[in-house]
Amino acid sequence: MAMRTVDRGPLALPPQVSLILFYVGAVGACTVSVTQPHYLEVDYTTHKAVTIECSFSATGCPSEHPTSLWFRYGTHQPENLCLHGCTNEADKFTVRESLAKNQVSLTVNRVTSNDSAIYICGIAFPSAQEPRAKQTREGTTLVVREIKPLSKELQGFLTAVLSLLSIYIIGVCVVFIVLSKQSKSNTLRNKETKEDSQKKKSARRIFQEIAQELYHKRYVERSQQPEKDNTYENRRALSNYERP
Repeated sequence: MAMRTVDRGPLALPPQVSLILFYVGAVGACTVSVTQPHYLEVDYTTHKAVTIECSFSATGCPSEHPTSLWFRYGTHQPENLCLHGCTNEADKFTVRESLAKNQVSLTVNRVTSNDSAIYICGIAFPSAQEPRAKQTREGTTLVVREIKPLSKELQGFLTAVLSLLSIYIIGVCVVFIVLSKQSKSNTLRNKETKEDSQKKKSARRIFQEIAQELYHKRYVERSQQPEKDNTYENRRALSNYERP
């Protein structure tokens, strides 16, 4: 059973409905508000009966139980349903009342496509003397139809399409995982290569610095060596000259 909300304006009651509500109770100081679903759709091949719920609230009304009324607008003319009560499930319509809980319901038994119509719930307090003591809603639009199941060929086609789609999604996920792993592996390899290159450059720089330092020391030692030799020869020559 599907339910869909449809916005409608206030429904103008036909003279027959207004007359019934007038004789039930027309004038008083209470206010009644009625609520029922806007739309019901059923498949008569799977649902043998459909129930239309109706709830109401009353303010400032007498302590007596109200009277519930049901009307149907079909393709031909309005109908008054269950004026004398419908309590037998063998009947076409069954009315159940839980007035202490402010709820009533109408069950349409053995539904067929001919039962498609607008069903209106009415609530009235007979002893009240106020126009608002009798109220209805815009009604519930009941649509009864045969909802045919999908053919075997169409079911097989949809199953094949879903299977191919599942395989495609799995393949895309596998490719994505493989590419992701390869990307991580390449990133790690590039990082290791860069670190090795930096280590080699660092070692080469240290070796160059050591070689430059050794070369500098050898250059300094060589530049000081001739001065020492010349000083020694000059002293030796002077000592030979001073001998008698």
